[in-house]
Order: sequence, then C-alpha cells, then structure tokens
Amino acid sequence: MANIKDLKKKIRSTQSTSKITTAMKLVSAAKLNKAQQAISGARPYANELDSTIKTISALVRDYNHPYFNKNESAKSLILVISSDKGLCGGYNVQLTKKLDSFLKGNEDDYKLYFIGKKAKELLKSKVSFGKTITFEKSEPSFIEFNNIVDELAALFKSGEYGKVYIAYNSFNSAISFTSNVKQVLPMELDSEEKSRLNDEFPFDFKYEPKPSVILDALVPQALVSTVWTAQLDALASEHGSRMAAMDNASKNCKELIRTLTLKMNKLRQAGITTELIEVVSGAESLNN
Repeated sequence: MANIKDLKKKIRSTQSTSKITTAMKLVSAAKLNKAQQAISGARPYANELDSTIKTISALVRDYNHPYFNKNESAKSLILVISSDKGLCGGYNVQLTKKLDSFLKGNEDDYKLYFIGKKAKELLKSKVSFGKTITFEKSEPSFIEFNNIVDELAALFKSGEYGKVYIAYNSFNSAISFTSNVKQVLPMELDSEEKSRLNDEFPFDFKYEPKPSVILDALVPQALVSTVWTAQLDALASEHGSRMAAMDNASKNCKELIRTLTLKMNKLRQAGITTELIEVVSGAESLNN
C-alpha cells in the first residue's frame, strides 16, 4: 500500500504532466485554427477545378492527355500522408488500418511513398517501401508539394506505375476525420458520369482558346490541387486529433490528481486518528 510520501510524489508528477498536456492542447488549438482556414480556402477551388475539367473532358471529343491514359503496368504507387509526431490519438492508427484494408483487398503490386514517419513505423514489413519524403520545415510549402506531384506524374507517364493513389485523413471537424485512399492517376471519368454531364449540357460551348489548350493547362493544376488539398486536410486532421487527445489527457490528469489527493487525505486522516487513539489510551492508562 502506497504511503503519503509516495502519493505526494505521484501527485507532483501528474501535475507536471498536466501542465505539458495543457500546453500542447493550446498549441494544437492555435495551429488547428490556421489549418482550418487553409483547408476552407483550398477546398472550393479544388472542387470547382475538378468539376470544370470533368465537364469539359466529357463534352469535348477526340481529346487525350497523358494523365487520362491507362497503361499495362500492374504496379501502383501510394503516397501516404501521416504525421512525424505521436500523441495525436487514433490519427495514424486509423489511417494505417484503412490502408492495410485497401492493400489486402487489391492484388496489385504496391510501393509506398511516405510523408511523415508514423505510418511507416506502424506498417513496418507489411508493404514495399519506396521512400520517405522530408521537408525543410515541419509544414511543407506549396512549391515543395508541386515538386512531389511532378515526380509522381513522371513515374506514371513513364509507364513504371499503372496507378497512383494518396492515403490521408480528411478533416471533418476538430474531433472528427475520415481516412481515405484516393486514386489520382489516371484521372478517370466513368461512363455513367460522362452520360450525366452530356445530358446536363446538351449544347456546345464556345471556347477561347480551344478546349485542348484549356485542358492542357488545367489538368496538371487539378492534380497538384488534389494532392495539396489532401495535405491540408491531413494537417488539419492531425492538429484536431492532437488537440482532442491532449484535452482528454488533461482531464484524466485532473481526475487522477483528485483520486490521489483523496487517497492521501484518507491516509493522513487515518494516521491522525491512530495517533489520537494512542494519546487517549496513554492518558487513560496513566489515570488508572
């Protein structure tokens, strides 16, 4: 049974932990606010650009782009966006579970590129590792991500990989995210969606410049926008998950401090009661 000295030591240790978790929660909350603004600004542009490309490519005949072409390679590449640091709840675990489920459900030969080391540590020997991408700062710049997309696109266009995916956590709210594995290459428009767009726009648009020039400019931008938005989603999800995890940790610390303090007070009270009984018993023995 713990004595009062041990309980005091545990309380001080828990109080120190509580200070750390509270500080981490506040830092994550500040970063989350910035990340939320970034993803809120990027999503409308990415969605509208994707919609525009789908519409034009569905209506324009005899247009082809390297990003639309399918090749015979059975090898696929997955860019996994996880975190470099832990203490963010189920952020990395849920992503790796989703990715593991996806890999088991497909027979292709997959190679994984990683942004962030935590997913790589969790998967370990389960997959074929490509490389781990690092940045100058903890949060990558748009230019750095543009270079990554160019590298992925070059591997696809060379025919080395038949498909390119991104695995990431999509931000829903400060306490909620959804793990996704999304195909980005080749850019495919299924026949049902193409038919729907043709029915929705039964007339011809006038283009200036011509459609092929417009699409040649927009398609690469759409790929970069899709991957960049996934990175912003992942970043916001990470900060939200860490903020929630640290909030729960702080609450648990407070509850543990309360429990330990109550236990310590009971032991102290028991000690005082024992001493009083000894004093009274001694006094009674002297009177007798």
